[in-house]
Amino acid sequence: MALSGAHKDRGELRIQESLAELSTDLADFIADLSEVSVKERGAFAIALSGGSLIGLMGKLCEAPYNKTIDWAKWYIFWTDERVVAKNHPDSNYKLAKDGLLSKVPVVPSHVHSINDTVSAEEAADDYKFVIRQLVRTRIVSVSEISDCPKFDLILLGMGSDGHVASLFPNHSVLDEKDEWVTFITDSPEPPPERITFTLPVINSASNVAVVVAGSSKAEAVHLAIDNVGPEHASLPARMVQPTKGKLLWFLDKTAASKLDNSPFSQ
Repeated sequence: MALSGAHKDRGELRIQESLAELSTDLADFIADLSEVSVKERGAFAIALSGGSLIGLMGKLCEAPYNKTIDWAKWYIFWTDERVVAKNHPDSNYKLAKDGLLSKVPVVPSHVHSINDTVSAEEAADDYKFVIRQLVRTRIVSVSEISDCPKFDLILLGMGSDGHVASLFPNHSVLDEKDEWVTFITDSPEPPPERITFTLPVINSASNVAVVVAGSSKAEAVHLAIDNVGPEHASLPARMVQPTKGKLLWFLDKTAASKLDNSPFSQ
């Protein structure tokens, strides 16, 4: 059983019965978007998150996707990264490399990981510079309504506290309006030092997909999507509101179980 539909102003919901179906739906969506973007722009600029997202993207390593996607046109970024060595178990780069990028023919120079030899602040500045260069050459598009980069797809997971990227509830970084990439040194989850895309960059993307599975996230999904009180307006996942782009939620039935009118209520 798969459900799909729009939910007020909170984007399109795509709810799947199982993780396998969720993975296939996500792979189909990414493959289709890649094809359209390469046809229109000659490139596909995609930003990944860490956590369970990479595992759910695993179908892309399999047939038919591994052969039909134009991997040479992919330019890969991270929505956020832990400021650790690239071979460290906490590295989002390592997670993506081991689980996805080493299994498909991406161009190594198109994979834009952070500089892991400098401080969090310097790493954020470096990353911003790299993105700025690629905006200048139009590998990454630019927003029509601001100077923000406009990624073809930003993929986000969500924590049970409603955080996305490394944008945590009640953190001052949620108020950052000017920087594209910023840093934190006090993450409530280890490791404490991270860089992260800011909300203006996330909300400038052509497509933002939030991918969530598991019953531990069900309450946060409800607070992020349903028509709840204004006290939840500053939940980071609720602040994901693409200005001109498309917002999609890829959920399994347990993550969707507390949504208003959910057929999967437990």
